[in-house]
Amino acid sequence: LKFIVFWSKNPNELLNIKDFLDSKGIRYYIQYSLNDYEDEGYEPNVPSITERIRTFQNISVQNGFGTVIWRFDPLMLTDKVDINKLIYKITKIGDSLKGFTEKLVFSFADISNYKNVKKNLEENDIHYIEWTSELEIEFAEKLYKLNNERGWNYELCTCSEKADLSKYGINHNKCIDDELITRIDYKESSLMEHLGMEIHSVSENLLSEEIPENAIMLNEYIYAVRTKANKSSSQRALCGCIDSVDIGMYNTCTHRCVYCYATYDFNKAEKYYRNYKKRK
Repeated sequence: LKFIVFWSKNPNELLNIKDFLDSKGIRYYIQYSLNDYEDEGYEPNVPSITERIRTFQNISVQNGFGTVIWRFDPLMLTDKVDINKLIYKITKIGDSLKGFTEKLVFSFADISNYKNVKKNLEENDIHYIEWTSELEIEFAEKLYKLNNERGWNYELCTCSEKADLSKYGINHNKCIDDELITRIDYKESSLMEHLGMEIHSVSENLLSEEIPENAIMLNEYIYAVRTKANKSSSQRALCGCIDSVDIGMYNTCTHRCVYCYATYDFNKAEKYYRNYKKRK
C-alpha cells in the first residue's frame, strides 16, 4: 500500500493517525465533503459547520496546501434551498477556506437515478427539485462570478457530470488523480513506475521551451511526464478517476444524510458502528 485517497464529511480522526501513516510511508490526500445544510437538517449527524471548517483548516495546515480538496457535494435544490441560497452557503465556506485549498468540486444531486434516495427524501417530506440544463448553467455562471469577485481563484470542477461548463471555467474532475498523487509523492519510485510517470530534473542551462508541453511541473527544478493513460475502465463513462481499489462499504455511515445513496438502511449502519466500537 503506497497511497490512499480518503473521502469524508468528518475526517477529524485523520489528525490522530498522521504519525502512523507517515511511519508506514503511506501518503494521502482527502476529498472533504464540506456542505452546509445545517439549517435544513439534511445532514443531521455531522458536526457543526464551524467545527468542520476548523477541521479542514487544521488538516490543511498539518498536511500541506493542496492535500485537502473541498467538495460541496451534492448540490441539493428543494423548496427550502434555491440556487441563490446555495451560492450564499458556498460563499460563507469559500471565504473560510481561502488559503487552505486550491480546488472546489461539486455535483448536481440526481435524485431520479437513485430510488433509495428518492424514497428517503419523500419519507422525510423533503420537496426536492431536479436539476435541469438551464439551472446548471445558471448556477455555473453565478459560481464563476463568485470565484472571481471573492478572489478565491479556486479550480472549479464537476464530478461525473455530463454538462460542459468549461465556458465558465469549470472542468471535469479526476477525483483519484494521478497528477495530484505525483505532485504529493513523486519521490516514491515504485508508485511513479506504476502510474507511468517519468521524473526529470531541469538543468541550469535547459531552455524553458525544451520542457515538454504536457509536463507536470512539480517544483522549479523537477517535472513529470505521463507515459500512459491511467483512466479506469471500470468506472462510469463520465468519471475521470484512475484505477484504484475501493475499500469502502455500503451501510456503514451513521451521518444520516437524507440524500445518501451509499447508506440505505440507517439501522444496519448504526448496528455495524456499535459493533465496531465494541471491537475497538
